[in-house]
Amino acid sequence: MRRLLQRLRGGLLLAALLLMPLHGMAAEPAPPAAAAPAAAMPAPLSSPAGIPVLTVKDAPGGVRNWTLSLQLLALMTVLTLLPAVLLMMTSFTRIIIVLGFLRQALGTQSTPPNQVLLGLALFLTLFVMSPVLGRAYNDGVKPYMDGRLSAEQALPAASLPFKQFMLDQTRDADLQLFTQLAKEKPYAGKADVPFRVAMPAFVTSELKTAFQMGFLLFIPFLIIDLVVASVLMSMGMMMVSPMIISLPFKIMLFVLVDGWTLLVGTLAGSFYA
Repeated sequence: MRRLLQRLRGGLLLAALLLMPLHGMAAEPAPPAAAAPAAAMPAPLSSPAGIPVLTVKDAPGGVRNWTLSLQLLALMTVLTLLPAVLLMMTSFTRIIIVLGFLRQALGTQSTPPNQVLLGLALFLTLFVMSPVLGRAYNDGVKPYMDGRLSAEQALPAASLPFKQFMLDQTRDADLQLFTQLAKEKPYAGKADVPFRVAMPAFVTSELKTAFQMGFLLFIPFLIIDLVVASVLMSMGMMMVSPMIISLPFKIMLFVLVDGWTLLVGTLAGSFYA
């Protein structure tokens, strides 16, 4: 039970650290405050639950400590933005769009249901993002929970793996487009690209890639629909819907080629190519 609570706290801290760039908190660091005598500085506090109390320096020599209650309130507030983080910074967008194209290509209406597609997309996203989540936890969240890093230091350390993942999946043309829209000069390297440019470029690239995969997914099922429609027309059965006749053939083809394994494997492998 204790280990479960520690993992839950670690997940909440990781979510808070990742959501801070969305509010512009990961911009330039604040100017250093005037040095105060060592005796005047309060000793670092920690909560009974093991989470270090956040210290805010708001004036030269002035220090305020956020209690555990305020930290939990802030964490619960920023958790409302988790759906946006899931869509903007992970592989979820590409996966759920391709699965939606598959259901439309098969013509099975609501089979698999939305709950099944969302669950498959979520677990496949966790599988793809597990190395990134592990790096973010080890580099940012765990040192912050142990008191070895401050919040200002843990934020870029935890967000860097996500930015590297997004930039690895982003096309250069999309990155250049949003760089020009932001009226920024060309960046020397990927490490210099800010989140406000990397996130929209990543989402645009993911949409383009998902639609390309969906187009390729439609082709074999479209051929079956055309063949069935032409056969029905030649037999004079114009009142029979081609979808009713072609659906069993499309399902049989998808099962015979082990379609789910091919599709899931292709989706997961597309992020490591």
